[in-house]
Amino acid sequence: MDNYKVEQIAVFMKNGYDRLAEVTNLLAENGINIRSLSLADTAAYAILRLIVNDTEKTKQVLKESDFTVGRNDVLVIEVPDRPGGTASVLQTIKEQGLHIEYMYAFAQGNGESALIIFRFANPDAAITALTKAGLRLLTREEVYAL
Repeated sequence: MDNYKVEQIAVFMKNGYDRLAEVTNLLAENGINIRSLSLADTAAYAILRLIVNDTEKTKQVLKESDFTVGRNDVLVIEVPDRPGGTASVLQTIKEQGLHIEYMYAFAQGNGESALIIFRFANPDAAITALTKAGLRLLTREEVYAL
């Protein structure tokens, strides 16, 4: 079950694109590849959520540069890349009574599928319910290799 949990890094920072550029430059300089990112901001602060190919190195590099870094587990679900693909997954989640804390998505280059990244209140219950419902969850190895 833990194989479906993908570690996501959360970076808390003052709002501003200069800080975002600083983070991405630090990662690039250290050979860290960003697999996915999401940026949510308020007037003064932002939360940058990252999935990277090397989470331990990322945490170390960012902490050494005085960034506040957290981590949590997310699930990555493959959905058909067509109208209604996301709606069908969300309907299944609703039927299973799962609570989504947040989500973000991206389409793959193959045109056949897209990936939705979910943070669930109870990831273990979500893994059980979603796999039983026939949805395809990617393993952490699959995500890190994207």
